[in-house]
Amino acid sequence: MGLGNLFLTGLITFSVALITYNIIISSNATLKQDFPKPYSLQTKTSSSSNNNNNKRKLLFHTAVTSADSVYNTWQCRVMYYWFKKFKEMGNHDHDDADAESGMGGFTRILHSGKPDQFMDEIPTFVADPLPSGMDQGYVVLNRPWAFVQWLQQADIKEDYILMSEPDHIIVKPIPNLATKEHGAAFPFFYIEPKKYENVLRKYFSEDKGPITNIDPIGNSPVIVSKESLKRIAPTWMNVSLAMKKDPKTDEAFGWVLEMYAYAVASALEGVPNTLYKDFMIQPPWDEEIGKTYIIHYTYGCDYTMKGESTYGKIGEWRFDKRSYEDVVPPKNLTLPPPGVPESVVTLVKMVNEATANIPNW
Repeated sequence: MGLGNLFLTGLITFSVALITYNIIISSNATLKQDFPKPYSLQTKTSSSSNNNNNKRKLLFHTAVTSADSVYNTWQCRVMYYWFKKFKEMGNHDHDDADAESGMGGFTRILHSGKPDQFMDEIPTFVADPLPSGMDQGYVVLNRPWAFVQWLQQADIKEDYILMSEPDHIIVKPIPNLATKEHGAAFPFFYIEPKKYENVLRKYFSEDKGPITNIDPIGNSPVIVSKESLKRIAPTWMNVSLAMKKDPKTDEAFGWVLEMYAYAVASALEGVPNTLYKDFMIQPPWDEEIGKTYIIHYTYGCDYTMKGESTYGKIGEWRFDKRSYEDVVPPKNLTLPPPGVPESVVTLVKMVNEATANIPNW
């Protein structure tokens, strides 16, 4: 039996007592309120050699978990196309410190347990899925377990990790917004720890501090130090499994359960997060690109031919990733009609550019 299987067996064996386990191993550190500025805005040292060394250490490795479905795979191919383009752009010198990129390597963490045909196109780590039936049809539950395996087995050169997702499109070079002590994360309006305090206290006991120590985040997009994530990932997995096994928690959190689990795990391990609303936008609700780094196309975009939104109703023009669950989107998607917000137009143009240039699309 391999080490990976032994580790998995141990995790499953102790899954009944996961909450107690997490409380015991969790850090007693409290949430700090004096959030630092992102690195790109901090004062640099005068030594050129020190600057180069700091930049090297502050690079982050982008990691994207994925199933082997058609749906996840075409999104990963588009995502990786834009990652490469903006990593190369970020490698050039910039006079503007805000434009400084922290983009290092890239890994698709494929949690199918077996290689696929895109291993040569996208740098990929193959992780084992959870045992059959353990995710209870909630495939996202494989994500924390995949991260545990990757962090244990892969040779990750960078000191920081950006956790991203297949349906993210990078729109400009991303700086390292995190520090050794603080992660950097996007705040989600629908992650409300205070509202669900009674539920969350099952996993984050009162002796750990106020419920506000749990940040309104998911695991993505998050930039966090590699050493912090090595502590967080097993706790994230354990809390996810425990939450899914509890009917009341499962009912309360639904499809965002794993996001709450990461937020709880980060707090348990004493890793607070600086919140960056400009980290990403989500069309059609966010209409302008602005200062953002990522477009997250999780929502469908529906419009009349006059450019009026028909959200919740299929429009005369539409782009919805769910239209391509079983087939890849065709090249040269029809552009939105006049009047549709910049964010949606940019999204479709970027998908079109990627599909036009990715070999064997």
